[in-house]
Amino acid sequence: MISNAVVSTPIHRAGDRGWLIDVPPGHIAPLVLECRHRAWFSLIQDLVPAAASILVTAHSVDDMPRIRTLIDELLSEFDPTTAGDGVDGDIVTVPVVYDGEDLDYVADVLHLDHERIVRAHTGATHRVAFFGFAPGFAYIDGTAEQLSIPRRSSPRPRVDAGAVAIAGTQTVVYPGGTPGGWHIIGHTDEVLWNIEWDHPSRLAVGDRIIFQEVAR
Repeated sequence: MISNAVVSTPIHRAGDRGWLIDVPPGHIAPLVLECRHRAWFSLIQDLVPAAASILVTAHSVDDMPRIRTLIDELLSEFDPTTAGDGVDGDIVTVPVVYDGEDLDYVADVLHLDHERIVRAHTGATHRVAFFGFAPGFAYIDGTAEQLSIPRRSSPRPRVDAGAVAIAGTQTVVYPGGTPGGWHIIGHTDEVLWNIEWDHPSRLAVGDRIIFQEVAR
């Protein structure tokens, strides 16, 4: 038995064609990648990851018992320390100017200077965990523990596209036009979301994100 396996993960029936798996937040992206690369993934109509769960939807209600068995097998074998090896998503580099309006506040609260904040942020291993809140809003795991900070007590009514912000141990690159309660530490001119594209988001669950400091 693999010590890190998610054997005891609860699974719930969700409608006639869905299984909802409760998953520890740090295991979301590796488990989605692992599911996508299983031979039986053709039975799956959709995978919908969230903050602490994955909804697995079948093409056919007739396949539900088999899919439940296959999910159980996957979870019994799953090791988040090695899951996704060789099957990671794309690597996306995001150039960032670290000049955000909340940078001074973050530095004051965390007792870090700007240089250490930038070094911690660019040096971490980031991965897209799931999408939510608004179209194109990717929750990106992996922000260094030393940068962990609660969300703002008062959200901004609107945040422009390209704002790079942190909260907890996650980062977001705002798609634009949404309210926002995360702390803005910089901005990027890289376009990651455009509804006029055939595939509006450049990011997908499991993608590795490299935040790279650039000058103004």
